[in-house]
Amino acid sequence: MDRDSGPRVRVPEQRAPEKPVTADALRFTVLGPVRAWRGSELLSSGSPQQRALLTALLLREGRTATAGELIDAFWGEDPPSQALATIRTYASRLRKILGQDTLVSESGGYAIRIDRGALDLTLAQDLAAEAEKARAAGDRCQARTLINKVLGLWDGEALASVPGPYADNQRTRLEEWRLQLTETRLDLDLEVGCHAEAVSELTALTAAHPLRERLRELLMVALYRSGRQAEALAVYADTRRLLAEELGVDPRPELAQLQQRILRADEELARPADEPAPAPAPLKPAQLPATVPDFTGRSAFVAELGGRLATAEGSVMAVSAVAGIGGVGKTTLAVHVAHQARRHFPDGQLYVDLQGAGARAAEPETVLGSFLRALGTADSAIPDTLDERAALYRSTLDGRRILILLDNAHDAAQIRPLLPGTPGCAALVTSRVRMVDLAGAHLVDLDVMSPEEALQLFTRIVGAERVGAERKAALDVVAACGFLPLAIRIAASRLAARRTWTVSVLAAKLADERRRLDELQAGDLAVKATFELGYGQLEPAQARAFRLLGLADGPDISLAAAAALLDLDPHAAEDLLEALVDTSLVESAAPGRYRYHDLVRLYARACAERDERAVERESALSRLLDFYLATAAGVYALERPGDRLADHREPTQYSGLTFADRHSAQDWLYTEANSLLACVRQSSGPGAVRRAVDLLWATKDLAESGANSKQYEAAAITMRDLAQSSDDARAEGRALITLTNARLVAGRFDQAERDAQRAMRLAHAVDDPLPSCWAPNDLGIIALYKNRHAEGEAYLKQAIDNFRADGNRPGEASALCNLSRIHLAMGNTTSAVALAQQGIDIYDELGHALRGANGRYALGLALTQSGRFADATEQLHDALAVFRDSRQRLWEGMATFRLAEVDLAAGLPAQAATKSEQALAILRGIGGEWRRGNVLTVLGRALSEIGQPGRAQVCWREALDIYETLGSAEIEAVRMLLVPTLPG
Repeated sequence: MDRDSGPRVRVPEQRAPEKPVTADALRFTVLGPVRAWRGSELLSSGSPQQRALLTALLLREGRTATAGELIDAFWGEDPPSQALATIRTYASRLRKILGQDTLVSESGGYAIRIDRGALDLTLAQDLAAEAEKARAAGDRCQARTLINKVLGLWDGEALASVPGPYADNQRTRLEEWRLQLTETRLDLDLEVGCHAEAVSELTALTAAHPLRERLRELLMVALYRSGRQAEALAVYADTRRLLAEELGVDPRPELAQLQQRILRADEELARPADEPAPAPAPLKPAQLPATVPDFTGRSAFVAELGGRLATAEGSVMAVSAVAGIGGVGKTTLAVHVAHQARRHFPDGQLYVDLQGAGARAAEPETVLGSFLRALGTADSAIPDTLDERAALYRSTLDGRRILILLDNAHDAAQIRPLLPGTPGCAALVTSRVRMVDLAGAHLVDLDVMSPEEALQLFTRIVGAERVGAERKAALDVVAACGFLPLAIRIAASRLAARRTWTVSVLAAKLADERRRLDELQAGDLAVKATFELGYGQLEPAQARAFRLLGLADGPDISLAAAAALLDLDPHAAEDLLEALVDTSLVESAAPGRYRYHDLVRLYARACAERDERAVERESALSRLLDFYLATAAGVYALERPGDRLADHREPTQYSGLTFADRHSAQDWLYTEANSLLACVRQSSGPGAVRRAVDLLWATKDLAESGANSKQYEAAAITMRDLAQSSDDARAEGRALITLTNARLVAGRFDQAERDAQRAMRLAHAVDDPLPSCWAPNDLGIIALYKNRHAEGEAYLKQAIDNFRADGNRPGEASALCNLSRIHLAMGNTTSAVALAQQGIDIYDELGHALRGANGRYALGLALTQSGRFADATEQLHDALAVFRDSRQRLWEGMATFRLAEVDLAAGLPAQAATKSEQALAILRGIGGEWRRGNVLTVLGRALSEIGQPGRAQVCWREALDIYETLGSAEIEAVRMLLVPTLPG
């Protein structure tokens, strides 16, 4: 057992060869089977005994191995009489394969001369050394990457099948090194916050190495940081019991101390190691506009711009241009950076407000005149023309080290004459326009503050005492300000000037979006006035695009969606959007995607209400909804060939995108998810509710993705309520089915059942085939989960009849697979297998990849209960691959869990424990508590069988708590597992 008390294993180091590896050079592997290649050609290394000789020579660090040493390595203390001749024979054969220059004879022995990097072990050692240096330097992510590369060099057991005592010893040493590297990488996983992901691997490793305390320690930390304190303590109890039984010793002090820290709920232990903080930039005052005393945050931008300005001290003339929306703090940042950079410009700093956002920007001739005077030029010596002044200005700066701060520039043409032309000088420019046409400039896009920075600025102005008493309200205030520095400063200043106001009073005033911009003004500062300066400079088409795009609720918008909203072709829309980006009124979130700052969006909507007719506003949003519905319906059809949604959905007047394959369609769906759901939620106008509900139906996959489940459910609730209030039974029925789907994913079966039953009643009332088919299908699934099998069978048979009547074959296949699970629960394994296979046959005939995976999932369950474990594993693995490829996190997690059940039934508890942990990690935040209880129950059974009863009991108790809260039928089964520990 590794008690972490002895010396670390020393792995033989290969002496550094002299030549680099060439394309056709020899290379060797020992971290797995011992092999040799010449280029890409695998060479025959002969018999196991020849590989043993090759191994001994490769691991000699380039030194000569004597015949006696080789004989000892081969046979130990009992060599055969012809040992020396045998060694010579093996060496002769190897020399023919490797070449005379590679295997050489000298001093009565042999040596291998290889190029640098030709041995995988050498490469592993080099990478491990780099990882150690990266970790020592605080770069944990790089260290993790490097160690993963080292571990990736292993191809199974090191020196596999190589005979002899020397190979046995080296194999043991290399395996110990591999395990130490794994521990180091897992330690780094915990340091960077990947604790939940580490639990499954650590569970498997502790099962394989039950007496290795370091692994137990890491597992305890991973569980604790994952919020599983009881399991972490159970690991300690299991370890203590095992050590006493096997070795008669107590856990080492470090493990006992860790237990005490977990018992105390140590907050420091709960946090991963912090990355080293960036070194603060030095503060140096200068003759520039005064920096604000409460300058806050922006450390990354300060460092970036300061570094650029510092380059001007050498042989480069540095120009940096900071762009951003009005009020984002460009001037404040630039002045602050200029103060810090003063030491690099001992000859002075120049500053001018170019008034580029106003109606009359400063003329370059006038600015040059003032600069020349500041540099000591007499009025009589200042030329009249722009070109002459610019030439004199550059001549005056020659040989000096001066910083020029050009604030609030209109465009690149205005500032070109103001730039210095010699090394040692630098220009720092701020503008609302991105200076893309300013040659050689370093462009910086300034965004809003982080929430932490925003709260810090607000606190500095208002006072720590007032903010500390109402921290949540203060967070609401800075969020309402969109983390825009100007807005935060105005809000904070208003509060600071009104001692009778509380922070909550200010937060309430800012909560009203229609009044928010009016509230954000104090004295001569006003957010709306700042935006109006930019809006007033737009051309008519740009102004229209700015107004209408602000109507869409999504976090951002794609170029294609924007073109639909604006009723323009994509090229014309892109020209307008990019012009708005250049003015900083719109941000480019990614290539082809655009977004507004929250306050700019409010301003754009105010402009739309003022300058656009109501019918045009409604038409723009209607076109956007049409675009999303038409495109999503196409994605749905690609995923579900033969489904009848295309025949039953609301018609659209605006066409959508088309896709060549299901993968590109999925990419669009998940990229647009938040914008799609936002469009659904705001679609309340005449004729929009039905289309919005159909859009929800067409994007069902989002409910099962995990990342969008909650947003999908919220949108479904909104549409159900809107349909009810507008007395639209058809829209309400369909909305209820989408809501049922979301609640099934979340594991809230009682709510799902109520929604599905009402949907079925409404569908019959209005004769709508979609919910008429899917409501009984969903009710059959719910009955299965609630162990009402006869009722579930009746519902699913009704669903099958309705699907067949509608000609919906994919729906029929779904109901058949669900009926398979009902039969399986009733003990009819033969019919369960047959029904699942019928569903799969339909899916395969139609080309349903994702739904076919659902069928294989059902078949895998039936095969498991039939005892056909290999067949079940094959079906579930096939399903798992499709779920992963389709980004269906819920079903990926459930398929992983079902594979754990197969392993447990097949007598492979360690594998079952690992897969159960993986399933818990995947299902974190999705699937609901009932499914989590199922996984915990199986995990507990697996842990019990691999000798970790303490953790098993914790898992079962947690599962029992879940089932008791839900009133689930599984309560008694889990109680039976806990019987030995229950009192009385």
